[in-house]
Amino acid sequence: MNIQARKLILIEEFLRISDENLITKLELLIRQEKQTVQEKDLKPMLLNEFHDMIDRAKQDSVTGRVIPHRELKEKVKTWK
Repeated sequence: MNIQARKLILIEEFLRISDENLITKLELLIRQEKQTVQEKDLKPMLLNEFHDMIDRAKQDSVTGRVIPHRELKEKVKTWK
């Protein structure tokens, strides 16, 4: 059975669930697994990469390529 068929079966099974606690547990499991996968993909930054990033940030600040904190907070609200 291929992955698409398995997903469909899982969706059908999920739609039959009426226990809210079970749905909450499944949501938590999915979030935890996604986080685990994301953490596996993280790689440490090299020290010179870190210093380059700091230098670029300083240069951006000097040249005015920054966004004020309040403006950024408002912009983030529209992302959802």
